[in-house]
Formats: sequence, C-alpha cells, structure tokens
Amino acid sequence: MKRRQFLHAAGATAFLAGCTTITGQAKPQVVVIGGGYGGATAARYIRLWSDSSIDVTLIEPNAQFISCPLSNLVLGGSRQIGDLTMSIQALADKHGVRIIRDFVTSVNADKRTLALAGGQSLSYDRLIVSPGVDFMWDQLPGMLKPGAQDAILHAWKAGAQTVALRAQLEAMPDGGVYAMTIPPAPYRCPPGPYERASQVAFYFSRHKPRSKVLILDANDDVVSKGPLFKKVWKDRYHGIIDYRPAFRTADIDAGARTAISELGDKVQADVLNVIPPQRAGSIAMQSGLANVNARWCGVDFLSFESTQSKNIHVLGDAIAVAPLMPKSAHMANQHAKVCAAAVVDLLSGRAPDPQPMLTNTCYSFVSDQDVIHVASVHAYNAEKKTLLVVPGSGGVSSTASPMEGAYALNWARNIWADTLGGA
Repeated sequence: MKRRQFLHAAGATAFLAGCTTITGQAKPQVVVIGGGYGGATAARYIRLWSDSSIDVTLIEPNAQFISCPLSNLVLGGSRQIGDLTMSIQALADKHGVRIIRDFVTSVNADKRTLALAGGQSLSYDRLIVSPGVDFMWDQLPGMLKPGAQDAILHAWKAGAQTVALRAQLEAMPDGGVYAMTIPPAPYRCPPGPYERASQVAFYFSRHKPRSKVLILDANDDVVSKGPLFKKVWKDRYHGIIDYRPAFRTADIDAGARTAISELGDKVQADVLNVIPPQRAGSIAMQSGLANVNARWCGVDFLSFESTQSKNIHVLGDAIAVAPLMPKSAHMANQHAKVCAAAVVDLLSGRAPDPQPMLTNTCYSFVSDQDVIHVASVHAYNAEKKTLLVVPGSGGVSSTASPMEGAYALNWARNIWADTLGGA
C-alpha cells in the first residue's frame, strides 16, 4: 500500500506545499525534539516514507520510553512501572534514526539551528517539536516552596512519581483519604484523572475498604465519558468515591496536605495528589511557539507547521487543539503521521493532499480488567481551516467490560510497536 493510501486507511492523511526538493549531495536534515508518542512516531515514519533519503535526528534525554497510558494501573496495583517501560533503541537499529540523549536549550528559527545542553549545535531543514506538557506551578504558589513538589506528587508524567504515589497509597492507613485535584480543561488526557480515581478506588476496595477517594475537579462536570464513569462509581465504588465538581484549586499547603479553593475552602487529605494546570513543554515556550494564550502552540492542521515559525512543526499535547480534539497519546501518534508525510512531501516539492483525517480512541480502566472507551474521527474542513469531528463517527462504550479491557491491552501493544518501531 502506498503512503497516502495508508494514511487514508488509518485516518491520518497528510498535506503539504511544495518547497525545497531532495536533490544535491547532502540529504535534507530533520531534527525531532522529544521521543514520546508524537516525536518518536514522526521520526520513524519520515525514515519509512522517504526511503531513508532524509536524515532524521531525535533529541531525547531518556534512554527508556515510559507510557503514560496504562500508568494509572500501577496505582491500582495490577501493573508495575517496568511493564510500561521500553527502549527507544529500535528507532536507531531498525530505522536509522540518529538518537542524541540530550536537552535542547534554544532554537534559532531564523538560522534553522538549535543548541543542546551538552554544547552541540545542530542545523535543520525541518524541525519537529513534540515536547508534551509542563506545569504552571505559578498558579499554585504553595507548590513553589522548597520541598513541596517532593511531598505532593502529580504523577502526570509516568515514571518515578507514579511509583512514589503508589508507595504513598500503600503507606496510607485504612480509613484514610486520598484527594486528587483536577485542573480546568484543557489538560493532558481528559479521562485520565477519572480513570485514576477509579484505579485508586479499586485498590482501596480490595485492601483498604474504609478509605475514601475525593475528587476535587475544577471543571463543572466530568469532562470525558462522564455518564460511564459516574455509573461505575455508583455501582462499584459507592461509598468510596466522592466527586466534587467546580472546586478550582488556587493554592496548596504542602505541609498540611491541604488543597485550597479559589473561594477559600480547604480540604485536607492523608495522600494529596495535585494535577497542576498545564501548558506546552518548556522548549516550545522558550522558542516562542506558544502563540495561543501564551500557553499552547498554534499549527496549520494540513502539516502541523507552526503558525508562529516557518519550517517548525509542533505535535501532541503542546498544540492548541482543534474543536473536540483531545490531548491524548493516540492523537499525538496521528499528528505525527500527518506531519511525517507533510515533511517528506515538503522536502520533495510535492503538492499537498487537502483531506487529512485523524482518528482517536481513549481507553480507561475502571478496575484491573474492565474498560470503557471513547472514539472519534476528525476530518479537515477547508473553509474553517481546522479539523472537525465527522458527524455520526466514533462514540462511547455502552458499559464497562473485560472484552474492552482486552481491546485496550492490544491497543497499547500496537501503538507501542507503531511508535517505537519494535517487533
């Protein structure tokens, strides 16, 4: 199957305008910042779809990829962090991506160069920035005090904090309270906090049945799969989960493990888990790419090229999303494929395909086996110059089931292989 046929079939077609061509002695240079679901996928597919005629360098400080999807299962106790940890080396060994383990400290868009923390400087023909999210700690002043972020965990980037939060739950006495704050949308993974609450409740129901889960949600209601989550909480975790909407956390007293609302209400917990407000990752902010509310990166959805800087593309959670488009791992993978095809075509002088289409599926585990999902299809609208949900597409689960749990695990295995180029 040809590349564009594949993209149409996968719901991720790309479009590009003619620019420079792949000619001359030197290969075009593409640099990718960030080896997550967006960046790693883009790096791999540019190599695949250019028949290796484009050199791709991936800048990623970590040797291991740790999946945020399924990481809430570590808190529930049915998975270990090692189950979600994979090497990125196949991108180099199987696909010829050059991997540099370092941080990017600055980008010069005019000169098309970037500087690394280790002192190296790289030039590029096209730059892809997939930095994920960083946290707006200034909106929670108490979290800026010394030691606060070590004591009060977010665990919103899978890894050491996930393991540490699990340890806090294990150490909590039966009868204690776990409280989680949720920021106003948009944030990474809309259903993620509600899945987390379900996982902690699952753990408590098995091992600490007198304990409580308190959800302090800045939003007026559950922002994703609301009726399904609420049914699960009522049917399976009645008396364990207490959901409080419109609790906008304005500060944290880390020493007292207390969340303080904008109205001055205080909630103390034995384990306080603060998910902070979020913005595009730091390198996007530093590079001036976050041109939407000084928080998110505007892009042209035909190629994911920045609306702020030419020859720079932005993927994943860092972008200002199209209407009803979630900040999800699946969507970052789809962004990457549209972008990869666009970059190959732009560097080859080919005309754009004006009909991109992307799909998304978000699975949420509400126990160790039972899962609910939401799915959607997004097609480019030339008049509005954005991606819109296709009427009648997608949908949600009718109920939680172990069959969907099997689908979710297969989805995870497939997207990991697709992203990292493994077997």
